[in-house]
Amino acid sequence: MPNPTKSRLRRARRTRAKIIELKAVRLAVHRSNCHIYVQLIDGAGGKVLTSASTLEPEVRKELPNGGTIAAAAAVGKRVAEKARGLGIETVAFDRSGFKYHGRVKALAEAAREHGLKF
Repeated sequence: MPNPTKSRLRRARRTRAKIIELKAVRLAVHRSNCHIYVQLIDGAGGKVLTSASTLEPEVRKELPNGGTIAAAAAVGKRVAEKARGLGIETVAFDRSGFKYHGRVKALAEAAREHGLKF
């Protein structure tokens, strides 16, 4: 039986290679059981432009539990606002091999609603 983590990382490598070819700003998502993290990564140099997560004090005030769909939506809204502040409108969505479902989907939809295009 295959290891789920290895399978996820294999999927992540495959999609990340395609995104890197585009040289687009990448919206990278990572989720754990308790939190969700997002980074905007420059397509050319691989530098982190900005990030957001459920560990930030502003998000923690709103939602005490970071492992929910509501928390993921709050992080999506926050990263979209930060991206607009940097003048970024279009990104490539890197779900890091996670299924586009639940918290990952909620984060993506919230980011789209607040102005990011991908």
